[in-house]
Amino acid sequence: MSDNSSPDSSATGAGTSATDERDAVGPPVVTIWEYYGAGATQIGTVVADELGVPFHPQAFTSEDIEGSEDSRLANNAMLTRVFSAMGGAYGGFDGRDIVATQKDKRDLITDNDETVLNSARSGGVIIGRNATVILARRPNTVHVLLTGAVDDRVARAAEETGEPTSRIADRQRREDRVRADMSKVLYGWDPRLPDRYDIVINTSRISLAAAAAAIVDVVRAGAR
Repeated sequence: MSDNSSPDSSATGAGTSATDERDAVGPPVVTIWEYYGAGATQIGTVVADELGVPFHPQAFTSEDIEGSEDSRLANNAMLTRVFSAMGGAYGGFDGRDIVATQKDKRDLITDNDETVLNSARSGGVIIGRNATVILARRPNTVHVLLTGAVDDRVARAAEETGEPTSRIADRQRREDRVRADMSKVLYGWDPRLPDRYDIVINTSRISLAAAAAAIVDVVRAGAR
């Protein structure tokens, strides 16, 4: 009499590949935070193409951040709300009570969380948006920090935009400070610190093409 009671591989996990497990938890996501000019857009678009997932740029452009209050209000009302909620040198608390300010912060966080989570459902490369902390526990997700020497980052951004180096240097100082302050005030973390990332890449020493290839290799090897 034959014994047909062989173990069920679906119950034991036998025969399940790493690829099968990653597919079961959703398509891959790569989050990137960069020091200004470190190459996030160039690297991120290549990674997205290689993985066949959408690319999601920064919520706020450089022009948004360096614009006047009037131009921000006209072009990106969300950034105006963020600066107002941050207070201090960004928006101040004049004429606003603390309760209203805290509510604005909660609303901004809720809206951003929803945007990031919705983006992650179909996989993607997400630049900024505090996606590193929002998706910290998501499987099949790789978190990347891009850095580099200031002079190299300024030179890269000046070449990319065609703008004067002096203006780009001012932008670099502003953005490295402002984008970090947004994360610290709204999410309570400093994105410049390396402890929350899986990969830290210095694009002064590693080419953008090599950086993109390294990220793709890590994703395909399997992120927990």
